[in-house]
Amino acid sequence: MELKNDLYLRALRRESTERTPVWLMRQAGRYLPEYRKVRAKAGDFMTLAGTPEMACEVTIQPLERFPLDAAIIFSDILTIPDAMGLGLHFVQGEGPRFSDPITDVKQIDQLPIPEADDLQYVMDAISLTVKTLNGRVPLIGFCGSPWTLLTYMIENGGSKTFAKAKSLLYKNPEAAHRLLDKLAQSTVHYLIGQIESGASAVQIFDSWGGVLSPHDFERFSLKYMRQIIDGIKDAGYTDTPIVLFSKGANQSLQSLAASGCDGLGIDWTIDLKDALLKTGGQVALQGNLDPAVLYAPDEYIDQSVKTVLDSYGPKPGHVFNLGHGMQPDMSPEKVAVLVDAVRQYSQR
Repeated sequence: MELKNDLYLRALRRESTERTPVWLMRQAGRYLPEYRKVRAKAGDFMTLAGTPEMACEVTIQPLERFPLDAAIIFSDILTIPDAMGLGLHFVQGEGPRFSDPITDVKQIDQLPIPEADDLQYVMDAISLTVKTLNGRVPLIGFCGSPWTLLTYMIENGGSKTFAKAKSLLYKNPEAAHRLLDKLAQSTVHYLIGQIESGASAVQIFDSWGGVLSPHDFERFSLKYMRQIIDGIKDAGYTDTPIVLFSKGANQSLQSLAASGCDGLGIDWTIDLKDALLKTGGQVALQGNLDPAVLYAPDEYIDQSVKTVLDSYGPKPGHVFNLGHGMQPDMSPEKVAVLVDAVRQYSQR
C-alpha cells in the first residue's frame, strides 16, 4: 500500500524531508478522553489490547486529533512473557503483574519460545489498523527488549532496585543468558510477524537498559538486541527500519549505533548535538523532549521544541519525539501545541 505520508520512514533512512516528522511515545493512551471511553467499554487492559477492533480504534485516535506522521500499534511490551505462559494481568494503581512469575531458574528451561501465531491478536490488530489507515501514515510495531522483559518476569512488575533481576545476572549468569536468548528468539518471530502483518517499522523498547553498568549493558542487553536485529535481517527483512530506544543508556550510544539498527531513540538527559557526535551520523535519531515540558505554558513548550530542533540542526535523519512516554494527566491541548511547533519550526 502506497503511503501518502512517508516522512517518518524517509527520516529513518536519513533522507531529506520537507520538515521533521513527529510522533510521540504513548500517543495513544489515558491522557485522551476518547481512549478512556474505549478502555471503560473493554473493562480491562488485556481485553482492550487483545481485541483487534478496539486496539485499532485507540491506535488511530491520536491521529484524529493531531497531524502526526506515524501511528504505533496499541499493545504492551509484556505480550511475549504472557505468551510464554506467565499470565499477564494489570492491577489498578500498580501496573503489570504475572500470575506465574519466574521464582526458580528451573522455570526458565521449561518456557516455550512463542511463534508469531501465538500472538495472533497483535497481528490481527496490525493488519486491521494498516487497512484502516489506508496509507495515511506508517504504522510502527514494537516489542520490549529481552533485558527489560527479564526484569518484569523476575521482579513480577516494575522495580526501583532491580535486586531480583540483577541477582540472577550475577549469581547465575548462565541461566540469565538462557532466558535472554529465549526472549530474543521469541522477539525475532514476533517482530517478523508484525512486519508481515503490515508494520512499516519496528521499535525495541529497552526501558531498563540504563540501570545496568556499561559493561553489563553490553553483555545482558545490547547483545540480545543485536541478536534480534540480525535475526530480522537474516530472514530477509532488510528494508524495514529498526529503532532501538534504550532509556538511560547514553554511555553506550556508540555501541547502540553500531548494532545494525536504523535509528536510536534518545532520552532527554543528553543534547541531540552530543548524541550526534557519539553516534557519528551512522543512524537516525529520535527524540528527545522531556515529557514533563508538556506541563508547562504554551510559550515554554514552543521554545523547548525549538531548542531540540536547533540542537539536532538542519541535517537529515531526525524524528521528533519525547524522551519517554506521555503521562495520563497530560493535556491533549498541550500535545497540539507541541505538534504545531514542530511542524512550523522545522519547515525546510
